[in-house]
Amino acid sequence: MKTKVIIGSFLLMSICSFSQENSTENIDNLKNVEKITNKGKFFFYWGWNRANYSDSDIHFTGDNDSYDFTLRNVKAKDRQTPFSFNDYLNPGRITIPQNNYRIGYFLKENYTISIGVDHMKYVMVADQTVKIDGEINAGTPFDGVYNNDNQILSEDFLQLEHTDGLNYVNVEFRRFDEIGHLIGLNHKNFQINLTEGLGAGILYPRTDIKLFDQERHDEFHIAGYGSSAVIGLNLTFFKYFYIQSDLKFGYIYMPDVKTTYNPNDGASQSFTFFQRNILIGGRFHL
Repeated sequence: MKTKVIIGSFLLMSICSFSQENSTENIDNLKNVEKITNKGKFFFYWGWNRANYSDSDIHFTGDNDSYDFTLRNVKAKDRQTPFSFNDYLNPGRITIPQNNYRIGYFLKENYTISIGVDHMKYVMVADQTVKIDGEINAGTPFDGVYNNDNQILSEDFLQLEHTDGLNYVNVEFRRFDEIGHLIGLNHKNFQINLTEGLGAGILYPRTDIKLFDQERHDEFHIAGYGSSAVIGLNLTFFKYFYIQSDLKFGYIYMPDVKTTYNPNDGASQSFTFFQRNILIGGRFHL
């Protein structure tokens, strides 16, 4: 009986000692995981987008009241460049596809401020039929008074694109949270982060437009402003490099779209957009 008690005590002491050793080892492992800090870091990214646009009412006005009419619920789409290594990775051509680029700074551990450009492309769908209201008196085959009439947006009536591009130049404030620990991931060389924020800025499109038989207009111009909300998932590797996927929803108002080289001609429109982005970037201290 005495021998059994001694053996039992020895086993109990061994189990307690082993458990204590494991607990100490786990604590040491947690202490050895390097804390990744963001405050004071700069970051940048480059990437590509696809975009969808809501239908838009477009109001046109001409010098000396030559026309004043509105096209209702005009449809538009983006124009993404088909993938090729030359267009997407050649430094001399990477601005041709729809793209996003940004540089920013971590004000605090979880908050950033940044400035960037969303280079979207907006293309009015050709030959669609829309409703038209207003009057045209410009010596064209389309002269007349319109009241909720049908109008085909044919090539000789209107061609409209913001394709070099729509150019939403904006400032963003974002929150940045590491979420890998929620699934048991805790490693200094790989982090999963959730980011979300709000932005606002100006629209600086290069509008390519031809209205009736007037000279084609194709110049950059500050046309209005916009606002947006964004949420993204960020995967960071080796503390400095990351890939990120964003979903962005925004509103654009352009009251001053240039339609001809006559400064008294113009158009206005507003619409929403939905962007899907794939981004590649880095974080660093100066």
